[in-house]
Amino acid sequence: MSDLDLLTQSLARNVKRWRAERGFTLDTLAARAGVSRGMLIQIEQARTNPSLGTVVKIGDALGISITTLLDYEQGPKVRVVPADQAVRMWHTEAGSYNRLLAGTEAPGPLELWDWRLMPGESSSSDPHPAGTVELVHVTAGELTLTVDGVGHAVPAGASASFDAWLPHAYGNQGAVPMEMVLAVSVPPVH
Repeated sequence: MSDLDLLTQSLARNVKRWRAERGFTLDTLAARAGVSRGMLIQIEQARTNPSLGTVVKIGDALGISITTLLDYEQGPKVRVVPADQAVRMWHTEAGSYNRLLAGTEAPGPLELWDWRLMPGESSSSDPHPAGTVELVHVTAGELTLTVDGVGHAVPAGASASFDAWLPHAYGNQGAVPMEMVLAVSVPPVH
């Protein structure tokens, strides 16, 4: 079985499990996540590989991290994720990518990401639930962080925090690859 098949089956199992734990019907989760009921059915039956944006919306609607959606079981208190097991969620032919390094529930979802954007590339994010914050630390190049339509330059060695429930995007307007570590903290669902 391929890694993609394992990921698809794990996502199917966990969406069903967390939807049941939250007491959400398919219609309720679809409305909360802003995805179609049909898409949720396909995901729960492991018949589709949804986009990163769709997985993020479902996790946000359930109040859990992407890591939790992709894991079969919660591990012990210490969980080491080997470098070769970090989950690459997207990449471009030019060499841009992001990888989910680790995540936990503390008390809401908390995720740690490794990002690389090649010169001239960018990635936008849908707003997360109210109260979500992100922290970035740029390790190479310069990040152009756009939050609610306003751009901010974040050079190598600098860090930034922002309210991620506002529309936001990460960009590289420089001539060299930009690399950063990103942490996302989503408040728990009440």
